[in-house]
Amino acid sequence: MNSQELMKRIIDFAHRCVKLAIHLPNTYLGNHIKGQLIRCSTSSAANYRATCHAQSKSSFIAKISIVVEETDE
Repeated sequence: MNSQELMKRIIDFAHRCVKLAIHLPNTYLGNHIKGQLIRCSTSSAANYRATCHAQSKSSFIAKISIVVEETDE
């Protein structure tokens, strides 16, 4: 898998998470989960985009670890 394919998959993941969040109940817990789900999934996409523009190998590793951490949430 190349970087463009991974970017497409991460963006698709974010879109699916937003669609899921829309269907969660409008309760205190539902709203909390909605916010967390949307923040984590969309920040993974944004952080991966930044990773693709890393200046060095060590910068790439640091940035990709943030992507993995956000996706795990």
